[in-house]
Amino acid sequence: MLDNTEIEKLKKLALESRQNIIKMVYNAQSGHIGGALSATDIMTVLYHKCMKLCPKWAESKDFNNRDRFVLSKGHASAILYSVLAQLGYFPKDELMTFRLLGSRLQGHPATFCPGVDAATGSLGQGLSIACGMATGLKLDNNPAHVFVLLGDGELQEGSVWEAFMHAAQYKLDNIIAIIDKNNLQIDGCTENIKSLEPLDEKLKAFNWDVKKIDGHNMSEIYDAIEWAKVNNKPSAIIANTIKGKGVSFMENNAGWHGKAPNKEDYERALQELK
Repeated sequence: MLDNTEIEKLKKLALESRQNIIKMVYNAQSGHIGGALSATDIMTVLYHKCMKLCPKWAESKDFNNRDRFVLSKGHASAILYSVLAQLGYFPKDELMTFRLLGSRLQGHPATFCPGVDAATGSLGQGLSIACGMATGLKLDNNPAHVFVLLGDGELQEGSVWEAFMHAAQYKLDNIIAIIDKNNLQIDGCTENIKSLEPLDEKLKAFNWDVKKIDGHNMSEIYDAIEWAKVNNKPSAIIANTIKGKGVSFMENNAGWHGKAPNKEDYERALQELK
């Protein structure tokens, strides 16, 4: 359980990340704001409170025992880069090279960027990558966990469900899947395009342990991740979120899936994120 001081600290970090996301995408005039903002609170709690981290430069035996992370919704890379910069994996100034030619901060994560464990971006493949990582850890008797963040739109991919089956079949209880369920994808509402419901019952039928939470409540996010760590099955956390969270005119608006703000929108967004 988080105390009030921890919650307030996490909220400040999340606010900084939301500001970073707007600045990065505006500076590049390219990127995905909506899904990065919906995942901000999840990523803040995960990286700052729950994951066992060890930077590679530490040259420590603990590096191999670190938890792994796969951003299956790789287009939301701006939030991953923001939390990595907050943790010192690279200078915060480097965030403004996002999506620029020659930058380590590509539009979709690549492993030449410090702190990135898997190159992602082709939707529907992240959970399969996580299954491979989790299997390797099991074979090495390594106690680390593999966290994977998926978008709800990408759950329409068949490969995701093959990976759900695989993880349960091989008892990969070291996988924790977090679903950023913001109910929107590039073409509109997920339920109108290809319904996922009842998502929790489907995952339970695939022999996963499932918990539904408010994906913007720091305490619920933390408690759910800690719950998942001690399960004896693969665990899925369905985090109900708001696409574009934190900026009023971007919230619940599919048009901000992959759109860069103009100067007026940029200034308005930062004004709201004070």
